[in-house]
Amino acid sequence: MIRKLLKSLREFKKPSVKCMILVALEVVMETIIPFLTVSIIDDGIYGGNMNVILKLGLIMLGCIIVGVISGIGAGAHAANASAGLACNLRGDLYSHIQKFSFSNIDKFSSAGLVTRLTTDITNVQTAYMMSIRGALRAPLTLIFSLIMSFTISWKLALIFLAAIPVLGGGLFLLIYKARPLFTKVFKTYDNLNGVVQENVSGIRVVKSFVREEHEKSKFGKISERLYKRFTKAEGYMSLTSPLMQFVMYLCLIVVFWLGARMIVLSGNVELTTGKLTSLITYAMSILTSLMTLSMLIVMITIAQSSGKRIVEVLNEESTLLNPANPVTEVKDGSVKFDNVDFSYCGDETKLSLKQIDLEIPSGSVVGIIGGTGTGKSSLVSLIPRLYDATQGSVYVGGVNVKDYDIETLRNNVAMVLQKNELFSGTIKDNLRWGDESATDEQLIHACRLAQADEFIAALPNGYDTYIEQGGTNVSGGQKQRLCIARALLKKPKILILDDSTSAVDTKTDTLIRKAFRDEIPNTTKFIVAQRISSIEDADSIIVMDGMKIDAIGTHDQLLKTNKIYREVFESQQKGGKNNG
Repeated sequence: MIRKLLKSLREFKKPSVKCMILVALEVVMETIIPFLTVSIIDDGIYGGNMNVILKLGLIMLGCIIVGVISGIGAGAHAANASAGLACNLRGDLYSHIQKFSFSNIDKFSSAGLVTRLTTDITNVQTAYMMSIRGALRAPLTLIFSLIMSFTISWKLALIFLAAIPVLGGGLFLLIYKARPLFTKVFKTYDNLNGVVQENVSGIRVVKSFVREEHEKSKFGKISERLYKRFTKAEGYMSLTSPLMQFVMYLCLIVVFWLGARMIVLSGNVELTTGKLTSLITYAMSILTSLMTLSMLIVMITIAQSSGKRIVEVLNEESTLLNPANPVTEVKDGSVKFDNVDFSYCGDETKLSLKQIDLEIPSGSVVGIIGGTGTGKSSLVSLIPRLYDATQGSVYVGGVNVKDYDIETLRNNVAMVLQKNELFSGTIKDNLRWGDESATDEQLIHACRLAQADEFIAALPNGYDTYIEQGGTNVSGGQKQRLCIARALLKKPKILILDDSTSAVDTKTDTLIRKAFRDEIPNTTKFIVAQRISSIEDADSIIVMDGMKIDAIGTHDQLLKTNKIYREVFESQQKGGKNNG
């Protein structure tokens, strides 16, 4: 896990190394100062030698200055390196997610991915900054202070050495108890983020059904669960500080008592006042280093859970990969399904499509109709290779979609999904997702085909009108038309409209289909619809039922031969008359 995370360090390795060198220098300077104190007290003060005091005082001042400068430099480099690691790690994680297929994305909730990109990476950043300073500083201080303590009095130094295994055992036990709780904490964070994301995106529905109190209650329950789990985990880790304070202050009491006794009994020979003072300073350094280690262990324990979650995403390999020698040209918009079965989870016992055999000539208009859950969206999702068929093969332009360069294939297949998404930015910015280099004239032409130009022209800023995140400041029908225009700018060989005219009126729907026939006759068009009026003039209509193709034919043929199609047509005709 650590190796995987540190791959994102890259150009920030040098600041990390510089930080560690400066930390080591800072520790050396701090360790020298108490050792000089021995001679200042014993030889200078008690010996009455002012020259010793001045000479060693100047050396001590120099050590302090070097130590302070080293500490400042180490802090600056640590901040730079940790922020750089977080920046690179966030970029690497985000880029990796962009490569995922839909089946990869389905394994992680969107809220979980957001938590990993924010809270988890922040935890790793904090732990890394503390590690390259504290993880080196604390052990070095501990080791150097112990060495100097043994140099002064090995008998008293043994007291500090004996305390270390006691503290180590206690810390290990606390971490063992807290680690599983932190894992649960971050899973609860995912749930909390999911509730917030769902509530904010669906706030209009929440208010229209007066469900604010219900949503507040749902949020409160998860927030309470997070509070309890985090409190329990932090409760274990909070015991580290009292444990170390108890052990080390107990050590100090023993050192004071034994040290004073040695001075009195030996007549200031076996142990001097200066040496005892120095030992007490080293004891405080040992205490401080152990306190730092306890804080570091707490942070690393939290970051370990976060790191595992980040690496879990980084280790996830896309199920859709380019072949060794991909085809980089799509000849035409012909489509063929050869005995295709499809399951979202890859389980052949849980199929979403069964035994699909289909051949569509280039330039055809194909309507697809069927009840909810019959596999309409699944069928068209296999064409641009958003998913791979579980069994059988899908061909576009006479070539198996698995043999294409994925980017080439998707650039030639434009798809307007059921859930239309617009992004924050101007209308022009959103349209140019279809073609970054599109001119204003091309944007206007695409919008005219999609019947969007009229309402755009009526907006105060026209094509420069700002679209809020998610397109909340345009209607459902306007959003659909903008998404269709965006797809048309790709100049695709295949255009897929997955129930993407459901929010426009029948007149506009008719105008859009007429524009398609007149302006892009060579583009193969798949229209998934609930309204028969949207597909009745298609070259062929596919009727889906039970995740299979129930029938294929023209509108007139299906009215005569297919019971499902005829029932849908009659119910819609009857509904239309009743509405009239």
